[in-house]
Amino acid sequence: MQNPICTHLDHIHNVKPSANGCEDCLKIGATWVHLRECLECGHVGCCDDSPNRHATKHFHATKHPIIRSAERGESWKFCFIDQVMWE
Repeated sequence: MQNPICTHLDHIHNVKPSANGCEDCLKIGATWVHLRECLECGHVGCCDDSPNRHATKHFHATKHPIIRSAERGESWKFCFIDQVMWE
């Protein structure tokens, strides 16, 4: 069996993080658990373990498919559409 692959690699761009924390949580004064960065536009959002799940909400609003962990020491990426995670 082959490993699943991401078919959206062309959406990865050289982006700069939009904030030094979850951009949306910072606007509303909320807290987050872990940070994710959109590799299409640089939006920094909170993970699904966070109360507001801003990274996933960003995907649903924009259809930007690939995020990366913005946590120190982590280098994985995830494609929402293909449901594939890789290093």
